[in-house]
Amino acid sequence: MKRNEKTRGGHLQFYGFEPEDSISASFSKNTVSAGFPSPADDFKETRISLDKSLIKNPDATFFARVSGDSMIGAGLDDGDLLVIDRSLEPENGKVAVCFIDGEFTVKRLEIKKDGLYLMPENRKYKPLKVEDENNLLVWGIVTHVIKAL
Repeated sequence: MKRNEKTRGGHLQFYGFEPEDSISASFSKNTVSAGFPSPADDFKETRISLDKSLIKNPDATFFARVSGDSMIGAGLDDGDLLVIDRSLEPENGKVAVCFIDGEFTVKRLEIKKDGLYLMPENRKYKPLKVEDENNLLVWGIVTHVIKAL
């Protein structure tokens, strides 16, 4: 995967995907216990392709880095890398990258009887009701988040 900057806007920095650069790493077929450790008598190692696991539509997939804390309740922290699929249809409850009034933002889509809202997941921020005078494009749907620990 080449880091191929696509565009910048608002608080997100976008990168394209280069499918010819396949990424694979060792992968255990066993699950990893988050509780008490269990013996791994039949531990088997195979290879996993991260691009095949995380990217369903290569031509419509982009990456963006999160900047800010408005979506921490959804597990999106400052500096996280988002996997965004532009071929997916916007749906109620999905986390989306939106281009509104000239700026990119990432928010949860909420459709109510009185309209569409872009919902942050941090109490410090207020929901944004999309009005007729707003220029909104739902740019893509977030499918995965990659984060450093």
